[in-house]
Amino acid sequence: MRSTTGWQADGPGKMREVEISRRDLRRDDIAVRVDFCGVCHTDLHAVHAHNGDDVLVPGHEFTGAVTKIGPDVTGFAVGDPVAVGNIVDSCGACSMCAAGQENFCREFPTLTYGGTDRHDGTTTLGGFSREYVVRERFAYPLPPGLDPAAAAPLLCAGITVWEPLRALGVGPGTRVAVAGLGGLGHLAVKFAAALGAEVSVVSRSAERAADAVRLGARDIVVSTDSDSTAAARDRFDVLIDTIPVPHDLGPYLRLVAVDGTLSQVGYLGSITVETMDLLLGRKKLSSGGSGGLPATAAMLEFCATHGITADVETLPSARVTEALDRLGRGDVRYRFVLDLSDLG
Repeated sequence: MRSTTGWQADGPGKMREVEISRRDLRRDDIAVRVDFCGVCHTDLHAVHAHNGDDVLVPGHEFTGAVTKIGPDVTGFAVGDPVAVGNIVDSCGACSMCAAGQENFCREFPTLTYGGTDRHDGTTTLGGFSREYVVRERFAYPLPPGLDPAAAAPLLCAGITVWEPLRALGVGPGTRVAVAGLGGLGHLAVKFAAALGAEVSVVSRSAERAADAVRLGARDIVVSTDSDSTAAARDRFDVLIDTIPVPHDLGPYLRLVAVDGTLSQVGYLGSITVETMDLLLGRKKLSSGGSGGLPATAAMLEFCATHGITADVETLPSARVTEALDRLGRGDVRYRFVLDLSDLG
């Protein structure tokens, strides 16, 4: 086993620096020095729900450099910049994996943390650490020109909104709304604008109108203003809903055009939908989660071509508890990234 350091949950909402073990490299593994790791709402929920019954090291969107390779590795060399997302293995044999949708693996993909290693049954520990060992197949070359700190959130927040945008055919002439201007939402705006769509942001307040325009939106629809929402009724072909808390989908579906789609990617719990909100306009409700290997690689290349990264606030990893607390209060524009170099 290999030893490294990381940040482990120490009860609900608490983190402490610990020594953790990584597996010795298998034949197709690479070891990655983790330089930057984004902080996701999933991390926040996991830490708050942690009861101490298991070991939890969060973090599933990170960039770094290869430090060692297994004997069968052909796509990476020591020193290569690399990016890793929230999936680190899958069965590789089911119809979803064969279609390049490892994120929908029929046996469920192995998650970067809190998952079960498919070989030895151990619990995976995440990227809030100085080293990670991963199968070569589930690591991506970090394209030149992308800032490694600002690129880290692309591996979760980015791919989460990229895949539905592509699956729904967003491009020139498409009218897209993005509900929620947070870690996912701000990247959805950037992607949709770069794809050539006409983009609007749906927000509870007009305060973020200038920021929405800066990111690539044409305008903002204020969800608490009846005049604003009435003017946007049946307007959008695609609405990407990135709001991470329970909310009524009805007002957002009423903004969707005839035969349009609302893709809910922010909140992963139970929802209730009135059939009439779908019936009036043949509207569709969809969702998605993460992305397969081909889609993630394509997203990174698109980002390199168009100069797209996340808007981040980078903090030393020793301030991880502060980052989680502020994320819970919505006090970030738009993604926290931890600098793991302070772990040595």
